[in-house]
Amino acid sequence: MLKKLTTVVAFSLFSVALVNAQSPSSLLGKGLSSDDIAAGLKDALNHGIQKSTQQLSAVDGFFKDAAVKILFPPEAAKMEKTLRNAGFGPQVDKAILDINRAAEDAAKSAAAIFLNAIKSMSVTDGINILRGSDTSATAYLRKSTTIQLTAAFLPVITNSLQKTGATQSWKTVVDTYNKIPLTKKVNPDLPAYATDKALTGVFYYVAVEEKSIRQNPAAQADDLLKKVFGK
Repeated sequence: MLKKLTTVVAFSLFSVALVNAQSPSSLLGKGLSSDDIAAGLKDALNHGIQKSTQQLSAVDGFFKDAAVKILFPPEAAKMEKTLRNAGFGPQVDKAILDINRAAEDAAKSAAAIFLNAIKSMSVTDGINILRGSDTSATAYLRKSTTIQLTAAFLPVITNSLQKTGATQSWKTVVDTYNKIPLTKKVNPDLPAYATDKALTGVFYYVAVEEKSIRQNPAAQADDLLKKVFGK
């Protein structure tokens, strides 16, 4: 388990993604009910979430992906530069690796949290998303669940940081830096920072998958998705 998460207005240009600028009402006229449309959108999110979290939870899912790789917090940039110049590059590299390993580990549990969150999406929400941009479902998910997801995800990230050694690695580099005379002490909240960056990465790839499902018939994995999104 966690860039990118971005816009072409796909549903405003249904000549590309749907047949001849079909509106929700015309879809209903072709045998799709409002419930069908909402279910199709939920399926799209389900597919996007499953694929993105599987990708991010793999080894190097975060670490070797420049779009979502977690680097030191901005307030620690001076610390990183100072430590590298002082010969502590390996310790800095290990801390960065461990932080990304924590995000990859936490991403394994993200899918269940996200999938449970979209169950409350109403039919009206679905129609509004249908009329929206090519990442409007992802935007809906971000807006409606970020607070709850952060609260649920933070303990997972915190545990992952400890399990992967990131907490200790971070403490090592911070303690080393803080011993340097005349430096401004650094101690940002690593779990909160890593949680925010991990969720940003997951949302980034949910958005990527949503775009693909809307615009690419090959990405529409079942009949309902093809009816809602396909030509």
